[in-house]
Amino acid sequence: MAAIIGVDVGGTFTDLFLFDPATREFRVAKVPSNRGDEAAGFLNGLQQLGDAAGFSAIVHGTTVGTNALLERKGCKLGIITTAGFRDVLEMRRRDRPRAWGLWGNFTPIAERALRREVAERVLSDGTIREAVNPAAVQDAARALLAEGAEAVAIIFINAYANPANERVAGAAVRALWPNAHVSLSSEILPEIREFERASTTALNAYLQPKVADYLQRLEAALAERRFAGQFHIVQSNGGIMSTARARATPVRTALSGPAAGVIAAAAIAQAAGFPNVITGDLGGTSFDVSLVVDGAMALAAQTTIDFGLVIRSPMIEISTIGAGGGSIAQVDAGGMLQVGPQSAGSRPGPVCYGQGNTRPTLTDANLVLGRINAERPIGGALARLDVAAAEAAILEHVGQPLGLDAASAAEAIIRVANARMAGAIRLISIERGHDPARFALLPFGGGGALHVGALLRDVGLAAALVPRFPGITSALGCVLADVRHDATRTLNLNLDGLDAPALAAHLAAEARATRAVVEEAGLPLTRVDVIFELDMHYVGQTHTVAVPLPFTPEALTEEAVRAAFAAAYGRAFSRLLPGIPVRILGSRVAAIGRRPEFDMTALAPPAGGRTTPVAHRRVRFDGAWHETPVYARLDLPAGHVVPGPAILEQPDTTILVEPGLAARTDALGNLVLERA
Repeated sequence: MAAIIGVDVGGTFTDLFLFDPATREFRVAKVPSNRGDEAAGFLNGLQQLGDAAGFSAIVHGTTVGTNALLERKGCKLGIITTAGFRDVLEMRRRDRPRAWGLWGNFTPIAERALRREVAERVLSDGTIREAVNPAAVQDAARALLAEGAEAVAIIFINAYANPANERVAGAAVRALWPNAHVSLSSEILPEIREFERASTTALNAYLQPKVADYLQRLEAALAERRFAGQFHIVQSNGGIMSTARARATPVRTALSGPAAGVIAAAAIAQAAGFPNVITGDLGGTSFDVSLVVDGAMALAAQTTIDFGLVIRSPMIEISTIGAGGGSIAQVDAGGMLQVGPQSAGSRPGPVCYGQGNTRPTLTDANLVLGRINAERPIGGALARLDVAAAEAAILEHVGQPLGLDAASAAEAIIRVANARMAGAIRLISIERGHDPARFALLPFGGGGALHVGALLRDVGLAAALVPRFPGITSALGCVLADVRHDATRTLNLNLDGLDAPALAAHLAAEARATRAVVEEAGLPLTRVDVIFELDMHYVGQTHTVAVPLPFTPEALTEEAVRAAFAAAYGRAFSRLLPGIPVRILGSRVAAIGRRPEFDMTALAPPAGGRTTPVAHRRVRFDGAWHETPVYARLDLPAGHVVPGPAILEQPDTTILVEPGLAARTDALGNLVLERA
């Protein structure tokens, strides 16, 4: 079988999607994740899909890097930096964890004793004032090893302008360092902005041992199973890269798993005729939202994983809140009901899992209200869910403190969680100038489709588009993702009197280098597109505008760049500032290897199916119990309409059609939920 497998390891479940392009056959699997040993869930799920020896490629969306950052479980990190600059990670941007008050604390990922200084100096124009002494660098490296450092980051001031000193230091350290975990800022992020470059490089080194060990164990296990195909990792920018590059630059996988879901969501929405969608990935631990406008995913130049942990690398723009199925509900000291950000995860999981947790979660609330089938939990790992235990936990921790019965307390939990989700959606839509009435919600993850009705109502969205396999959407995104490599560099060029041939030569060289990285991945590609952008601003401004260049380097002229800047700046700010000089701060070049297009009709529903309910059960809506029909969602034929209230069940998720909504199956097997 020349099948390709997409594997997404989440906090609660590991999802897999198999597709054979030759036969158009697909299969899905969902197994519990194993926090602390994520490879176990990966391999258990793979075993359910068949013999690994017959697979042509595996593409993996991983949360190993994300979890290591959030939980501060990377390696013991050493840093070698320019004398006088050891405290950059602590000083940051002089921000603080809390907006109000002058209190709060921040602990850098590298202890101060493990941040060593050496004498060297490169000026901002690239001139070397003081060359670095390799012997001094090696002395610093030996001291770090003696302190137990597992990885080292070399971060010299102004190395973006001239990396010579850093390269000499890197060679000296690599000559004695016992592993490959050595990161140079000029290789990870050759850009101006001292803190962002230092933070990104340090986080890359911090993740290297963890990610490298994880991938090494996976590759060894796959080799034992006679897998001889290509193994690739999803990047935060929505592209994929080889495992060798993932080991060298693990910081680019920081949002790997969530990015895969947005890739699939954008493709599903485009095929279904919804160019503008807001994606909502509700998993076991978080709710991730992203914006797709006119079929294009939003990319951010940098993101903050947690306070003080800044990564400057192209990433799909995703906003995350701690409101997943395992999010814990509790009444705080002020008598306010809170849901999340603490999560029960997959172990011990919600109270109804019967694995030792005693505090109620969002999943427990949905179960008590009849929205989840206690006899058929998703994932197949449990025989049934314990409704009585969930009711008791909700009553004890939420109902009694608020003077509510169990059902009313469960509804209160749902309302609070929905309010938090609606707030996250408003943050990326209304607060950025987008009218939600122009967008459809595309919910996925194991729990996303349970909250569609409330989010449509609370935010004012036009409709909802529920994918064929919501709980496996991120795994499908792994199958769909293109190969991508980004290169950035600081230039610091004045636009007036621009040396256009020199800039064109630089962009052409970057294009060749990024294209070579894409082609070395070894996956079948239909073409390779190269995208050029310049970071530009008016002299005196701090922030830049991303300026797409709608032409090849050969056509680059000063006038063409000026026109492109005026168009981009005008779109961003609706006015120009004539008379003020313009500067080109840096360049961005991305090579995208387009993989063969996935035909969404492979997921189409059966020509003839069952349109009558398979069961009925009591479900609570707005304080009243309704005898509600339950349908087998995957059996519904195209064009069939199910009016609310209704429950649609499938192995990977449950879809709730609230009163006042109707669900229609489209030709591709998606459900379109609209107001009746």
